Amino acid sequence: MKIGVIGSGNIGGSLGKHWAQAGHEVLFSSRHPERLNDIVREAGGNSRAVSVEKAFEENADVYLLAVPFKALDKIAELYAGEYGGKVIIDATNPYPERDGEKAQEVRDSNRNASEYTAMKFNTARTAKAFNTIYADHLKNRAFRDSDKLAVPYAAQDQESKETTRKLIEAIGFDAVYVGDLTQTKIMDPDQKIYGKSVNRQELEKLMS
Repeated sequence: MKIGVIGSGNIGGSLGKHWAQAGHEVLFSSRHPERLNDIVREAGGNSRAVSVEKAFEENADVYLLAVPFKALDKIAELYAGEYGGKVIIDATNPYPERDGEKAQEVRDSNRNASEYTAMKFNTARTAKAFNTIYADHLKNRAFRDSDKLAVPYAAQDQESKETTRKLIEAIGFDAVYVGDLTQTKIMDPDQKIYGKSVNRQELEKLMS
């Protein structure tokens, strides 16, 4: 698959490197792609650094959103013509102290954060994953054959569900399906499974 990583910080950078190692073509992007040379070098031959605009122009199969929550509205608006029909994996979290009023509004509303993203990127197929795991665990505990960490995910439709499951499992984590996007409240900050780095059995127990 060709994967566009939108935001190449701790989460996006680690995921992109893992996916490149697993054989996928990865486009790392940020507002300053010239600063991503080290990540590309570590990721190896299946990756490139590009601008966010170029990443969307490249017609990737999947886009990972790993940017501050406050950036979502602008990205959704700017690149609306580019992501239609694509799978978007939302790894963002609304943190009011960083993201301001919009994040607080979403946390106070009846919508889950993932439903907000799906509404903004309404021509895409949205999934939610990688927002509950600690960045250092994501970086250091991939590609395990045993004692795997579980990564919860949710999805809007069958295609986004299957694609996200494959991408979680391809890098050595256990994929645990939470449900559709209406079920993702437990994945949001300060909720039941947020910040829990546990195995499948323990995660399923927390979800029950």
